Amino acid sequence: MDLVEVIPERLHMLRFPIGQAYLWRDGADLTLIDAGHAGGAAAIEGAIRSLGLRPEQLQRIVLTHCHRDHVGAAGELAARWGAEVLAHRLDAPVIRGDLPVPEPVLLEWERPLYAHGLTVPQAPPTRVDRELTDGEVLPFGGGAVIVHAPGHTAGSIGVHLPSHGVLFTGDCIAGVGQVMLGVFNVDRAEAITTFGRLAALSPSVACFGHGDPLTVDTTAVLHAAAEAAGASGT
Repeated sequence: MDLVEVIPERLHMLRFPIGQAYLWRDGADLTLIDAGHAGGAAAIEGAIRSLGLRPEQLQRIVLTHCHRDHVGAAGELAARWGAEVLAHRLDAPVIRGDLPVPEPVLLEWERPLYAHGLTVPQAPPTRVDRELTDGEVLPFGGGAVIVHAPGHTAGSIGVHLPSHGVLFTGDCIAGVGQVMLGVFNVDRAEAITTFGRLAALSPSVACFGHGDPLTVDTTAVLHAAAEAAGASGT
């Protein structure tokens, strides 16, 4: 796992072979946005310690959606350090193991990518302590606004920190090679609409579930990519 500084003293990306998570710091309090794959807890704890911080400072784990490369280590981290686990109410039953993971509607070119993604260990059933809804404000990052962002999954969310101009998009938007609509969507048309809603937030930093964060000309790039996705339907 690689640890990448995005905003000094505030935000780091934890990059796994497939997917990534983000660590936000408010003084002594830590928030994890997504949690990597099952078995990744030790690497996440090591990354926290390498920053001169302690895993017990982890207050909450916010899951952007129910897929295995984002949920996998959340349960182990929460059990060991007492962090609260939060997810949208529509994906929470999947994360808990009460409902199956929804199958995406794949385009032909997505099929080999999807098969590769399934090599990530399956996430164990994971507790969700708090179910989120659109517009809720969480106590980190100067007030973190939950943005319901359906399309990738029914309960996907974005996490917007208006005070810092930061947006975590989950897999609604991808930044692999270029900024584009995320892949493996359960409802592509809805995902395109969501892309436009997230771009309209006009962040200065966009943190994707896959691909490097966007920190330069972010608003313009997001708007152009959302327009292109809407025009092409892809």
